[in-house]
Amino acid sequence: MSHDPDQGPSATLPLNNIARVMRNAVAPLDKTVTQISDAAKTCVQECATEFISFVASEANDRCRADGRKAITGDDLLQALEGLGFENYVEPLRHYLAIYRSQKSDGREEGVGSSQRDDNF
Repeated sequence: MSHDPDQGPSATLPLNNIARVMRNAVAPLDKTVTQISDAAKTCVQECATEFISFVASEANDRCRADGRKAITGDDLLQALEGLGFENYVEPLRHYLAIYRSQKSDGREEGVGSSQRDDNF
């Protein structure tokens, strides 16, 4: 696999986005939690970035083996399955179908705005 863990800080997810997801995930569970430490946010940021890089690298390897240059949503799902994350594939496949349906209807709000089908 061609995964490069030394991609540098420019390859990390935005910390504000990570913090918002963490707050939204914790708030319904415990109304008394008012703050999430910077160390916790940074840790989740690093883990999420690494996970995405790992899956994308696997999908890229599969594309190269097939002689393709663009990674699709289906490639990412196959990579997740190949890496042992089978439990996540069906919910994500469902979301991808919704994304494609909305995109074909001309409604792209809330699902991104890729110019070429579902290539990333």
